[in-house]
Amino acid sequence: MKIVYASSEAVPFAKTGGLADVAGALPAWLGRLKQRVILVIPRYGSIDPEAHGLAYQGSFGVPFAGGVEQAELYRGSIGGDPAVPVCCIGNRGFFDRSGLYQEGGADYPDNAERFGFFNRAVLEMCGFLSFRPDLIHCNDWQTGLIPAYLKTLYADDPFFCATATLFTIHNIAYQGRYDPERVFRATMLPRGIFNVEGVEFWGAFGFLKAGAYYADALNTVSETHRKEIQTEEFGFGLHGLLRTRSKDLYGIMNGLDYSVWDPAHDPFIPENYTPASFEKKAASKALAMRKLGITGGADTPLVAVISRLAAQKGLDLVAGIRQELGHRNLRLAVLGTGEPYIHQALAEMANEFPGRVGVHLGYDDGMAHLLYAAADMFLMPSRYEPCGMGQLIGLRYGAIPIVRETGGLADAVLDYDAAGPGRGNGFVFREYSTAALLERIDRALALYRDKVSWRELTLTAMKADFGWESIAKKYLALYRKYVKRVNPRKQRPG
Repeated sequence: MKIVYASSEAVPFAKTGGLADVAGALPAWLGRLKQRVILVIPRYGSIDPEAHGLAYQGSFGVPFAGGVEQAELYRGSIGGDPAVPVCCIGNRGFFDRSGLYQEGGADYPDNAERFGFFNRAVLEMCGFLSFRPDLIHCNDWQTGLIPAYLKTLYADDPFFCATATLFTIHNIAYQGRYDPERVFRATMLPRGIFNVEGVEFWGAFGFLKAGAYYADALNTVSETHRKEIQTEEFGFGLHGLLRTRSKDLYGIMNGLDYSVWDPAHDPFIPENYTPASFEKKAASKALAMRKLGITGGADTPLVAVISRLAAQKGLDLVAGIRQELGHRNLRLAVLGTGEPYIHQALAEMANEFPGRVGVHLGYDDGMAHLLYAAADMFLMPSRYEPCGMGQLIGLRYGAIPIVRETGGLADAVLDYDAAGPGRGNGFVFREYSTAALLERIDRALALYRDKVSWRELTLTAMKADFGWESIAKKYLALYRKYVKRVNPRKQRPG
């Protein structure tokens, strides 16, 4: 099968969040499953072609804003055996900037034009390479116009007559809503699609809504979140549309790259360990506590927070119980950056409880690896979490997750008390409250004192498998289902 995987970011080229990790892993695994895949991303100014092994392949024209814009094509590869082609689409006016979406904390004012151009350039690139895709996998609002283009301006193009689309919603809160006049002027899409049964969203042109409405199939990144985004609480205004498309909406959990995240061969930790040599985890704990100025012995439970420090991640709950945490028999280590008031609350906590709380404001990849290996418990009490990677990493490193029952957290973590020994791999609470969070922390601390039960729990956690191979097979089955259904193409009105 020929697959184009379109994303606004992908490791190792450009990253702001979890989308980049998925886009850097899934196409490579599809290649290992013997599919013909091309990963396509913008060529941002921050991407050094020489450093990433990208070779200039030429340029092609893209109809845009009533004229033709030139797209520069750079080509490289990811993965190993086989290597998967990566195409970076450049345009100096749109992408030769230091940031991906924003600079100095403010979004680029022409993001609608930038990603409108990228969407159409992806389709024109297929013709330039003579690569006729069976399916184009689109991701988040930055690629939401590709399905709309295929169902309108390219609907009668024989080159795409059998091309299906899958649109993955990684974070529905970011929707790409813009002034319709400027979007239509730039993209040249037909204005007839600007209605409720189309791209209109509260008077704005919705890029994410375009993908959700026009794609042949939709998915989000966990089964629980698939259900959540069809509700008013978590649908961010799109719950009605998603309910009408529920038969074409799927939930597929993201995977974890165990070549990067595995204590058995992690280069960032002082001693590698496995379930059979779990006692070596103590070396990481001692080093991390020393680096963060935390005192205490090997038997003192270390609770870690490695996160964007924001209310969405439940850090307002953590800030709300800082006094209780400071007086319990535990040590708290925090790594991340985010909202100023949470920074202040954590800084105050570290000052009030010296040696018991260590806070590193900022992100350090090596420190993140060390802290996962060091922690006895991993705290992730998110208000909502489409998938989440932290709980998957915590499980692999034997850092027992304490999470709220939402999205991918609910799908990955089974509560120890509810599921029982041998099945439970963490602690889960439902009500979004400080009391509910504190109760689960106290339950974890109580079990920690029972060394036999805790050891059994860590073994269960480390055996959890969220590797990409099984997940890639789920995507491939979904691709095949809709390629078969769309050939010949079933056109959506508009």
